[in-house]
Amino acid sequence: MGKLTGFMDYPRTDPPGRDPKGRVRDWQEFHDHLPEATLKEQGARCMDCGVPFCHTGTLLAGGASGCPVNNLIPEWNDLVYRGQWREALARLHKTNNFPEFTGRVCPAPCEGSCVLGINEPAVTIKSIECAIIDKGFEEGWVRPEPPAKRTGKTVAVVGSGPAGLACAAQLNKAGHTVTVFERDDRIGGLLMYGIPPMKLEKQVVDRRVNLLREEGIKFVTGAWVGKTVATDKLRNEFDAMVLCGGATAARDLQVEGRTLQGVHFAMEFLLKSCKSLLDSNLADGQYISAKGKNVIVIGGGDTGTDCVGTSLRHGCKSLVQFEILPRPPTTRAVDNPWPQWPRVYKLDYGQEEAAALFGADPRQYVTVTKRLVGDAAGKVKELHTVEVEWVKNGDGRATMKEKPGSERVWLADLVLLAMGFLGPEKEGLLSDLGVKLDGRGNVAVDADKATSVKGVFAAGDISRGQSLIVWAIQEGRAAARGVDKFLMGETLLP
Repeated sequence: MGKLTGFMDYPRTDPPGRDPKGRVRDWQEFHDHLPEATLKEQGARCMDCGVPFCHTGTLLAGGASGCPVNNLIPEWNDLVYRGQWREALARLHKTNNFPEFTGRVCPAPCEGSCVLGINEPAVTIKSIECAIIDKGFEEGWVRPEPPAKRTGKTVAVVGSGPAGLACAAQLNKAGHTVTVFERDDRIGGLLMYGIPPMKLEKQVVDRRVNLLREEGIKFVTGAWVGKTVATDKLRNEFDAMVLCGGATAARDLQVEGRTLQGVHFAMEFLLKSCKSLLDSNLADGQYISAKGKNVIVIGGGDTGTDCVGTSLRHGCKSLVQFEILPRPPTTRAVDNPWPQWPRVYKLDYGQEEAAALFGADPRQYVTVTKRLVGDAAGKVKELHTVEVEWVKNGDGRATMKEKPGSERVWLADLVLLAMGFLGPEKEGLLSDLGVKLDGRGNVAVDADKATSVKGVFAAGDISRGQSLIVWAIQEGRAAARGVDKFLMGETLLP
């Protein structure tokens, strides 16, 4: 590395964030880049460690450790320190098709396994990654690169989320003719409608999609394969299919009052809000409004946080978020050592905004919903909860017990269920194809991402289960290698 003592000379500096009280008045991204001189210093903090765990990309204790797309992080950190931005961009694109997405919405497991993070704040990997790709677009370095020749083979990719787009991009580079089918009216999947624009502005998604289109990929919107488009049509017209439809079957809340008006799945809330915002700046009213309402979000994670941020921008009256697990410690616990993903307490953007507006972190930990109560018109008005405690039984597993006397009643006009997903939707496409499922209800695949049906592959959440954007991109790239090998007998795709 160019600056051998950089990790001792420079402290970690995070990008400046927009004021929480101000940014909730608009839907613009809250991301800001550091000045170039500061970014060089941050790149210099990368410490030339013997084994760079940041790009290992593995699972430890159920969480990601290192970068699943195996980004060459030490290399482009050093190039940024040296001011060689175009070379840094080339290194970044070697492993990651869409660093402008991951640099904005990935939770950065790379930083959780940074060697410097053992005893000092980790390198600011995510912010450097985002700065590299944004500078690449600003300077005009990112241009369409269509393949020099075509193989004559055709591939249908079902789903245009990060897995589908990554798979399509790689197959197109190999010279295959790729068509992406998307059931919504815009390309991007969760990138377009599942992630609010304050985290990922939609012109960023459109910019990349337009680039892929110029490289020769065909996109078809409003095409719900297995419903509005016959599954057999794709099987007959294409040499291979890749299923990238995601894990869209949401986990439900099985309590009294679930069917009351005002109780919605998180993704329904987020999708309708984002679509209405894009269609009419919310003027059409075709969304679930949180304006003036007492909002309760059940469940944490990124989806729960996005519900918090969206509700605040609608202008909710109050906001509470329930989490079933205890509040994490402020530093790593003994049973959560480096390089595991650090399970520590932090304020994400939504909770930071709620705290700024209402005076406190909106999360209520170890809280379980017992029932929902409605008014005479069938609209939810109350939510009843109880606190729980987690007790380890004889085999060391934690079990949940309710705490007597901890019952509580909350005002609720809008309840959003953000409790995760149970896997892909089974009716339609999957039942038409008859692909085998694994024990968790996901599409079963082999090492090449091939399903039990010849010529049909699967990647992303549809086969992996609910996961991170970086895993989706990694899976899409892996499926592209499998398809290329199936069509050509071998593959040179990375």
